[in-house]
Amino acid sequence: MSKTHDIRPGQSIELLKELHILTRDGKMNQDSRRKLKQVYHLFQFIEPLLKDVLANKPGLQLVDHGAGKSYLGFILYDLFFKEHAAQGQIWGIETRDELVAKSRELAQRLGFGGMRFENLSVADSITSSALPEQIDVVTALHACNTATDDAIRFALAKRAQHIVLVPCCQAEVAAVLRKNKGKALGKSALTELWRHPLHTREFGSQITNVLRCLQLEAHGYQVSVTELVGWEHSMKNELIIASYKNLPRRKPAERLAEVLENVGLEEMAERFFVPANLA
Repeated sequence: MSKTHDIRPGQSIELLKELHILTRDGKMNQDSRRKLKQVYHLFQFIEPLLKDVLANKPGLQLVDHGAGKSYLGFILYDLFFKEHAAQGQIWGIETRDELVAKSRELAQRLGFGGMRFENLSVADSITSSALPEQIDVVTALHACNTATDDAIRFALAKRAQHIVLVPCCQAEVAAVLRKNKGKALGKSALTELWRHPLHTREFGSQITNVLRCLQLEAHGYQVSVTELVGWEHSMKNELIIASYKNLPRRKPAERLAEVLENVGLEEMAERFFVPANLA
C-alpha cells in the first residue's frame, strides 16, 4: 500500500510510526486505517475549538490531562499547531515518569518545540506554577474516575474557553449510591433505577456525567454531549464538549442541587461545586 494513502499532507511520518498508525516500513494495514479514522474523527470535534481561540489569541494554550503517551497532544500538534499556531503550546500532564520522559524525547526528536510535559497529578496541576495562569482549551480523554472532575476544576480555575472530556471508570458516585441505598429505598420509586448492583454501577456512571454537565452549565458554559463513533477500543465513548458563553447560571445550579437531593448524593455537593454568585 502507499505510504501516504489516507494521510494528510504535511503529517509527520515518523510520528505516525511512533503511534503505530504506520508500520516501521511506512505502510498501512486495516487496523492502521481504523486508528487513523478515529484520530480524524476526534480531531474534527477539536479543530473548530482551536480555530475559535486562535481567531483572538495567537498564543493558544492547550492542556491535555491524563496524557499517557500524549497520543492526543502529538496528533493535535502535528495536524494543527505546527502550521496554524506556531506561537501556541500544548501541555501534557501525566503522573508516570517514564511516559513524561519518553514524550519529551519524542517531541525533541520531531522538532515539536511548542510541546511541554509535566509530571503532575491533575489535582496538583491546578496550583502548579509550571503552567500558565490562563489556559484556553482543556482536554481529558479517559482520565479515570475523579481525575475528570479534577480536570473540570482545573479548567474552571484557568478560565478555559473550551473543555473536551471523555470520562472513564466512574466509580465514586456509584460507591455513594451503594452506601446510601438502604436509606433511599423507602423514599422514592426512582431508587429502582439503581437498586440492583449492575444498575448501581451503570446508573452511577450515567448520573456522574449528567451532574458534570449541569456543573459546567452552572458556570456559564454551553454543553453538548455526543458519541465518539467508531471508538471501538473502549466502551467509554461519551464525548462532552463545553464552551464558555457566559450563559445564565441559576437554573442549572438549582437543577444540580435538586438532582443531588433526589438521588441521595447531597454529600457530593463539594465534588460538583457551583459558584456562589449566580447570574
